[in-house]
Amino acid sequence: MAEKGLIGVQMSTIAPNKMPRFDAYESMEKLTDIGYHCIEISQVPMTKENVAGFRRSIDELGMNVAACTALVAPMPQAPFMESLSDKYDKIVDDCKALDCDMLRIGAMPMEARFSYEASLDFAKKADEYACRLKEDGIDLYYHNHHFEFARFNGQFLLDIIRENTRRLGFELDIHWIYRGGMDPVTFINRCAGRIRLLHLKDYRIAAMSVPENVDIKTPEGMAALRAMNNNIVQFAEVGEGTLDIPACIKAGLQGGSEYFLVEQDDCYGRDPFESLKISHDNLVKMGFGDWF
Repeated sequence: MAEKGLIGVQMSTIAPNKMPRFDAYESMEKLTDIGYHCIEISQVPMTKENVAGFRRSIDELGMNVAACTALVAPMPQAPFMESLSDKYDKIVDDCKALDCDMLRIGAMPMEARFSYEASLDFAKKADEYACRLKEDGIDLYYHNHHFEFARFNGQFLLDIIRENTRRLGFELDIHWIYRGGMDPVTFINRCAGRIRLLHLKDYRIAAMSVPENVDIKTPEGMAALRAMNNNIVQFAEVGEGTLDIPACIKAGLQGGSEYFLVEQDDCYGRDPFESLKISHDNLVKMGFGDWF
């Protein structure tokens, strides 16, 4: 077992759709100023300009690209995401251009989430690509959310995929595991040996406040309060929530994780780079300063 891993940033935190202006190289400069020297690319269109910007950051800033992202097949919900069924050669070329030997699938297609048979079909296709990619020197991983903890035939969707694949690995997300009702450390241990990537994302319950125009003594006010109560679960900067981050990192390292990617799906109005700095500084306080 390695003594330490490399902590980086999942690019979805600062994806172009969340930024007033996105430039790949400038974004990497901001990350290195904070102290990060590793990224995972997701939700960033892999145009020639962006690939060149990431490559420049490798050469000039010492950036490490842990993984790139692709779909198995096109998804209408993600029109800018490239799929292995359509652009296999380009995806492999982009990985090699960025000295990257890992590719990850961000989520299964919608139809695979609703039946045992559909999830099996997705697992088969993903594993076929994992075997093909291995011949090109690239490992393929699947990233979980919470919906993979729905049960079909008594099994979690994620376990159906895990037990019906040979080569496909898993990128586990500790927030989504916890939101799915499982203990992150327990599930990380279950997938030991098939994880080189782990997402560090904290979980918090936001403090509630009642707007002045809501009267909780009325049925309408109570309905509004219940709606607010359903939305108090939030993504949090690492160290600002309730998860045992050091225990998750330790389990990940013991299970074979090499890269630990900080991600925050929503910063709730805070500048994403500020959120990433908070996570960085908290991880340093936890004793992981030499993991950057």
